[in-house]
Amino acid sequence: MKTLDLITIGRASVDLYGAQVGGRLEDMASFQKYIGGSPTNIAAGTARLGLRSALITRVGDEHMGRFIREELAREGVDVRGVKTDPGRLTALVLLGIRDDKRFPLIFYRENCADMALCEEDIDEDLIAEARCVVATGTHLSHPKTEAAVVKALTLARKHGCQTALDIDYRPNLWGLAGHGAGEERFIESARVTEKLQRHLKFFDLIVGTEEEFHIAGGATDTLVALNKVRETTPATLVCKRGPMGAAAFIGPIPASLDEGITGPGFPIEVFNVLGAGDGFMSGLLKGWLDGADWRTALTYANACGAFAVSRHGCTPAYPSWEELRFFLKRGVTERALRKDAELEQVHWSTNRHGEWSTMRVFAFDHRAQLEDLPGADATKICQFKDLCLDVALSVSDGSPGYGILCDSRLGRSALYRAAGQGLWIGRPVEWPGSRPLTLEPEIGPDFGGLSDWPLGHVVKVLCFCHPDDPAEMQAAQEQTLQRLFAASRRNRLEFLLEVIPSKVAPVAEDTVARLIRRFYEIGIYPDWWKLEPMRSDAAWSATVASIEENDPHTRGIVVLGLGQSEEDLAASFRLAAKYPLVKGFAVGRTIFAEAARDWMAGKIGDAQAIGLMAANFRRLCDVWDAAKGDVR
Repeated sequence: MKTLDLITIGRASVDLYGAQVGGRLEDMASFQKYIGGSPTNIAAGTARLGLRSALITRVGDEHMGRFIREELAREGVDVRGVKTDPGRLTALVLLGIRDDKRFPLIFYRENCADMALCEEDIDEDLIAEARCVVATGTHLSHPKTEAAVVKALTLARKHGCQTALDIDYRPNLWGLAGHGAGEERFIESARVTEKLQRHLKFFDLIVGTEEEFHIAGGATDTLVALNKVRETTPATLVCKRGPMGAAAFIGPIPASLDEGITGPGFPIEVFNVLGAGDGFMSGLLKGWLDGADWRTALTYANACGAFAVSRHGCTPAYPSWEELRFFLKRGVTERALRKDAELEQVHWSTNRHGEWSTMRVFAFDHRAQLEDLPGADATKICQFKDLCLDVALSVSDGSPGYGILCDSRLGRSALYRAAGQGLWIGRPVEWPGSRPLTLEPEIGPDFGGLSDWPLGHVVKVLCFCHPDDPAEMQAAQEQTLQRLFAASRRNRLEFLLEVIPSKVAPVAEDTVARLIRRFYEIGIYPDWWKLEPMRSDAAWSATVASIEENDPHTRGIVVLGLGQSEEDLAASFRLAAKYPLVKGFAVGRTIFAEAARDWMAGKIGDAQAIGLMAANFRRLCDVWDAAKGDVR
């Protein structure tokens, strides 16, 4: 049974992309970290398009190797073929955007892990699961990796898999250019041509730029080179022609490249060509493996390439299947696609990592409420929040669907310790009780403090607001929220907006819905909403409708507690659970209030506090799960 659509094989690296644009690589001050390497990019790009992809490669037994493995898993790529090399480091690449024509890069690949790939790393059972095996040219450059690729392709033939080659010619990686010539795309080499031509017979589909077909065909005239390649293989040849699109050749090579099968191009601004070919290949494979005609497959490919050249990074630029369909239906409205707000919202919301269909969140981000307790001080509050984290870890016991809300001012130890524990982590930024909204000092006047946050943390902001607020109050709070939302996206952090209108003025059944619509009107698209319990189906229906009509991709809603009794919360849970958009709860004082009071006063110890809070948290989880179960 074919459980995989494709397996890619070859390079895997960490790309460190210069964050500053328009300067020399020498002048870059900071870098964004992404997965990289052509086969790795293609595996992730096709997974985003809905194909079941896997990767065969090697990574180091260190932080960067684990990053690649974890990031691939988050993208939905099967990593059974990713081997860990105990003696070699994961490859690194430093890249920059100098201007629209120069993209300097340095390959750090001396004796790197992926170049140690060998025949023993090729699992026949894994190959047999795939409909297609995709190779890239670099791993034909060394006898050891060449043998591994040939074994994979031979097994692919044995098990009825289709095969594809992305020529992916990098002279530097064939030993033809120095370390400083990483962006060099073509150097003639009879040795490379001979090596490539020896293996072209293995493939049903061969893809490359004009320069890459020059090296494969051993001629610098593209038509001559294509004919030379055609002499060695009946494969479909797809020649990428930059701004002129691409052409597919099924049979004999015609007299003009313009006579090949083409798909429509897209008039967009060129911002960054690095990784564009891997995006193109991802779209092409989607069409080819789905059985689309070549014009459709090339349309997908050109569109995916357009996304890549208009955004920062390689894999992060590639579209989801939903995003691609949206783009093809709507078309180009802004040549710089990364500045197209509507498209960027679809891109962001359909490529988020992680699945959070259930949210059982222990909220101990409280600051003022704990500071007011007799016996409390900053040190004791920090220690108590460590106990709260112990509770969350104990109750969750490694299962999905659990999280915490914790601040960094009074809960830094717990916040840091929570990293990598499988919990959803939300982190507040508002100054407690502020109205108009002001933020914790750590965020900074320019909101630059968010750049210090781990990517897994969610920006949580509580705003005491009401749709009937005075205009001056509304404007001040909205301005802060707009800046905070923009800063969150700029730093690739999810955003949770909590609103509590009942603390400002009386509420009606449409109060929350009116607030929500206003936030969407001013361009704020929270990944999460945190809302107070509502007392009627009419209020919940209006609220849910206000979100779904503006953002069909929102993560969902969590219900806050407001310090209610368990009985009151249970009633509110039963009402909220009727709505699929409500994913769970984020409750604090109902869980910790009694324990915090007694622990701060020295009446109970750590174990008693943990036991009391754990029992409360478990009961709330059971109540929520039962409420959802009744609905289902």
